[in-house]
Parts: sequence; structure tokens; C-alpha cells
Amino acid sequence: MAGGKGTRLRPFTHVLPKPLVPIGERSILERVLEQLVTCGFTEVIIAVGYKRELIMAVIGDGSRYGLKVRYQVEEKPLGTIGALAGIPDLDENFLVMNGDICTDLHFGEFLQDHVEHGARASVGTYARREKIELGVLTLDEGADTIVGFTEKPTYDFHVSIGVNAFHRSILEFVPTDTFYGFDHLMYRMLEDGITIRSHRVEGLWQDIGRLDDYERMTELLRDDPGLLQPRSRR
Repeated sequence: MAGGKGTRLRPFTHVLPKPLVPIGERSILERVLEQLVTCGFTEVIIAVGYKRELIMAVIGDGSRYGLKVRYQVEEKPLGTIGALAGIPDLDENFLVMNGDICTDLHFGEFLQDHVEHGARASVGTYARREKIELGVLTLDEGADTIVGFTEKPTYDFHVSIGVNAFHRSILEFVPTDTFYGFDHLMYRMLEDGITIRSHRVEGLWQDIGRLDDYERMTELLRDDPGLLQPRSRR
């Protein structure tokens, strides 16, 4: 998925689409393609929209990476899942991922685990711990009174990393030519009582949605050029 505007990385994304923003000597998207080749993938479909001509010019047909690359062009924003409805020949099981992902997850093993578990949907998840640097209040909304207080609490939770494996049957939930996000799909599957499998990622995952996150990832890669090499967990 490489069609978004990457607004949180402005001003870089005024000039480049987010997947082409460089991390070190290569763009994020080129690093992802190289990782996919390492993990045994041979074909990639890139959903493009914003500044798509630049992505298509840089990546081309994928032959320089050892891949076959095709493009699904979004004439209007379709969200993180909506573009799938326009792709007629998806495999029975396939990987869907953001085009700006920074992780050492072995994508091939992720897809294989998804297939072996017979899941309709597998979501890459990561444990996060965040400290709130403020006093947090619990309010009784009806009475407009404070009923609890915690000084600078720490919260543990799991987040989606933007890498998912799906069985083709999930396409029944995806409307054609309509904006449809990952959140819409999750809500629909949960409402229908469909099991969604969590694939826990325990290695590296770094969100680069904000400038400070992007700068941190750039520094990490400068210190360790092999940081994004896919790590086998088997």
C-alpha cells in the first residue's frame, strides 16, 4: 500500500511520496522490496495514488530487485484495504503491508504461519509501553467530579504494525471503488465473530509516521546498516 499522502512527514512529502523518502542510501520502499526478495517473494502489487508517477518511475517493473512488480492505480483514495477489491487475481493467501514499514520481521515465515493456522486474517502485532508524562484523571461524567487520579501512568498495549496476511475470502467484506480502511475490516470481522489471528512481532519495528520517529530510524540504520535484515524465528 503506497497511495497515501504521508501528511505527518511533511515537508518531505510535499516533494516525495512517503514510500520514496530515503532512509540512508535507499528509499523505504526499495528496502521493503529487497526484504521481500530475501524472504522468497517473487511478485508484488503496489497500490499507488499520490505522486504515483514518481513511484512507478523509480521502481519500474521490479526487475532490478529480482521481482515482478505490478501497479494498482487509485484514481481516488481507497484507504489501506480498499484497493484490494480492484485486484482480480490475488492468490488464495497473500500479504498486505504498508509501503513504509521498518521491521526485521521475516515476511515469508509470517505468511507461512498464517497458512499453517488456516486463518482468514493474521495481523502483525507489537507490544508497546507508553508513559504519559501528565497526571491522568478519571471523571464521573454524569456528576462532573473527579473520582480517580494517577500520576504519570504507564500503559501496556498491542498495536498493529501495518503487515497483515489474508485469505482471499476476506474480499467479500471489501466494497468496490470505495474508501475502506484496515479499521473498517477489523470492525466488520469482529462484529461477524470471525477469528483474527495475532502474529506477535518481537524483533525490530519502528513507526516512522512522525519526523522524530523517522530521524531515529535513520540514526539506528546509520549505526547498524544490517538492522532491517529479515530475522528467521524458526
